[in-house]
Amino acid sequence: MNPSAKQSANASPSEEFVQLFTRYQRRVYLFILSQISDATEAEEVLQEANMVILRKCDQFEMGTNFLAWACSVARFEILKYRDRHKRDRHHFSSDFLELVAGETVRRDTLTEVRREALTNCITKLNDSDRELIQLRYATGNDGNTVAEKLGRPRNSIYQSLGRIRKVLLDCVQRTLATETA
Repeated sequence: MNPSAKQSANASPSEEFVQLFTRYQRRVYLFILSQISDATEAEEVLQEANMVILRKCDQFEMGTNFLAWACSVARFEILKYRDRHKRDRHHFSSDFLELVAGETVRRDTLTEVRREALTNCITKLNDSDRELIQLRYATGNDGNTVAEKLGRPRNSIYQSLGRIRKVLLDCVQRTLATETA
């Protein structure tokens, strides 16, 4: 074994890599589940993919799309799974699965870009608007709960939330338009 291969095999993931790995774990699982309908088998394929992802951590280039990279690793594990289960008459063609896989990664990437834009736009709100949005979307809160907590009329809360949502939507759309230009 040459020294660089040995180093690659023994590389341990950086803290940033582990954070990305953890952050996208559920989405990689859902990607696999979109192609393997049995949840238990999808979990097994996820475990195999995780082993490869961790083994190849030094091949991931920080700053690039981790989800797309992890899903491409998972795609190979899905293909291996399908090869092992060729006799099962309940599976889709490879072309169809590739189409689904590509669309899944594309949508996940777009969702992540939108989520980041929304997070950035929320930070641009004034303090009272940001507090109102955070309070409204805290677990268990609805418009009535927020109105009671703030001692404001329910109509006032709904009008404010509608205005803030419009501001956020406009901000996200501008951000996305700027990024794609």
